[in-house]
Amino acid sequence: MDSLLKHVTELDQQFSSAYASISGDKLHAELMQLQESANDPAFWNDPITAQDVSKKIAKLETRLNPWLKIKSGLADLVEMLSISDSAMQTELQTNFDGLSKDFSELKEELKFSGPYDDHDAIVTISAGAGGTDAQDWAEMLERMYLRYTEKDKLKVEILDRSPGDEAGIKSVSFDVSGKFVYAKLKGEHGVHRLVRLSPFNADALRQTSFAKVEVVPKIENTSEVEVDEKDLKVDVYRSGGKGGQSVNTTDSAVRITHIPTNIVVAIQNERSQLQNRETAMTILRSKLAQLQAEQHKEKVSELKGPNEQAAWGNQIRNYVLHPYKMVKDSRSGFETTDTESILGGNLDELINAYLETNLSA
Repeated sequence: MDSLLKHVTELDQQFSSAYASISGDKLHAELMQLQESANDPAFWNDPITAQDVSKKIAKLETRLNPWLKIKSGLADLVEMLSISDSAMQTELQTNFDGLSKDFSELKEELKFSGPYDDHDAIVTISAGAGGTDAQDWAEMLERMYLRYTEKDKLKVEILDRSPGDEAGIKSVSFDVSGKFVYAKLKGEHGVHRLVRLSPFNADALRQTSFAKVEVVPKIENTSEVEVDEKDLKVDVYRSGGKGGQSVNTTDSAVRITHIPTNIVVAIQNERSQLQNRETAMTILRSKLAQLQAEQHKEKVSELKGPNEQAAWGNQIRNYVLHPYKMVKDSRSGFETTDTESILGGNLDELINAYLETNLSA
């Protein structure tokens, strides 16, 4: 029993340290305060605020409940060890083994310590240099990420999609939701380079194509990133619907320009103008949050526009399909010859290699 008590005490100390590193007590206090406000009879008098609070409660519960379960389990185990006899050792050992296993799995979350790591993500893929090959490459990346989200049981909503002139896509934006989505996908942010024999060239020459992947934390709460309406230029224009370019068209498409940074977000997803504007504002806040993190600024007013030209020349990953096969990430050094698996959405090793590199940096 003394040996088991020693192991339980050690586990309790390790857990307390990890719980403190995620600010567990602070998050728990925030959760209880939100739950108390949700119990107010007047809570649903403001439906928009109520929905925001409900989403935050659900997200905090998802994150905290596994930690609170272990915390409670360890407290019970320590108490039982102080009053139990040797006859109960097998049962207590089983309880300890279960808590130890749960904690080992939960420690993986310690990789996700960034300010927006627990947020959902908005992913935008844009074809770069390379003409039709680049547009085809952008669609290949779209397929790769959608297959990854399917394997990881993440929820995806297409926000906007622009097909290519001959093949592929010019751009696509989609919302990915789930546990620690931004933390897992943020390493995909950057320029992706493809080398292959071109299927669009009569001579089947080797072609290098580029596509840009932008991953930003989804910022729905306006208090997280405050945007001054005076800094916005909003344009409304006609969007095309199903059935052809000039069928089912309405003046519902919205383009919002953030004047200080010159960030432009355009949405025309066959919704109402109000819905398109809300989606565009969510994406704009998300882009500004990403820019704040990159430029280490406290206020949106201090931000400078993103340097798009510099970004295009700085690929984060190379995908080579000819004359040999290899995928290599330039930041983590991870590489594999199983290009088919990567393009099929098996990205866990790539993602974990990036997270481990950042954790040890």
